[in-house]
Amino acid sequence: QVQLVESGGGLVQAGGSLRLSCAASGRTFSSYSMGWFRQAPGKEREFVAGITSSGRTTRYADSVKGRFTISGDNAKNTVYLQIGSLKPEDTAVYYCAAGQRGLGYRIGNYDYWGQGTQVTVSS
Repeated sequence: QVQLVESGGGLVQAGGSLRLSCAASGRTFSSYSMGWFRQAPGKEREFVAGITSSGRTTRYADSVKGRFTISGDNAKNTVYLQIGSLKPEDTAVYYCAAGQRGLGYRIGNYDYWGQGTQVTVSS
């Protein structure tokens, strides 16, 4: 089992930035690929960014490339998502996920999920 707890969300003006954190506990964190997803009201959950267990490879949704950065710290069992140049359409609940099926963008690639952290971007 892996437990994931997100933090760092909040209300921010358009153009601003936040750093989301996902603290993991349980099984060996370093053996999991980690992903960030988001879900806006009335919309499906969508992939935002992912990072392999080694940290060598990252992947981003086209909508966030150049604005968001995912990173991990295995010593702290924590993965981060730096989100910048925020737009109102980035408003969503952001979820952290862990899996062992490679760096995928599908929900099914991930076995463990956090409860989410709300990000609200005002115009």
